[in-house]
Amino acid sequence: MILYHGGTEAVRRPDCKAGRPDLDFGQGFYATLLQDQAEGFAKRKARDRKALPTISVYEFDYESAIKDCAYLNFEFYDEAWLDFVVASRSGLKPWAKYDIIEGGVANDRVIDTVELYTIGILDKASALGRLSEHQPNHQICILSQAILDKYLKFVDVIEL
Repeated sequence: MILYHGGTEAVRRPDCKAGRPDLDFGQGFYATLLQDQAEGFAKRKARDRKALPTISVYEFDYESAIKDCAYLNFEFYDEAWLDFVVASRSGLKPWAKYDIIEGGVANDRVIDTVELYTIGILDKASALGRLSEHQPNHQICILSQAILDKYLKFVDVIEL
């Protein structure tokens, strides 16, 4: 499987502890199957930092990795996904028992709904109704350095 990571520099040796712990799926290394999604993220990050948008490309032995770890997958923006993301973004660590978590991103399309639910303007049913209108994009968060080192291989860098 080919994965993409958008940023402002090549990441040849990913570090699962480099990110913030209050992201969607916790503190880990985030990548995606979707090159255009990685490009969009890289461009936003580069604009904020006044830097060059960069995509790091990896080969990931997905099948072997998920057999060798504690794995969680969210196929939809559903109640389980919403509860997990809200808990993560609130500083709780529902991700602490997993090595890999995969699912939709709480990005520009859905983050407003998540935030309105978090502050109590939307109830859960209303938030889930709004979320059901969106098809999840893709992110995979590798939380285990051992899994990163064993199954993720840097292949290339694309400067945009």
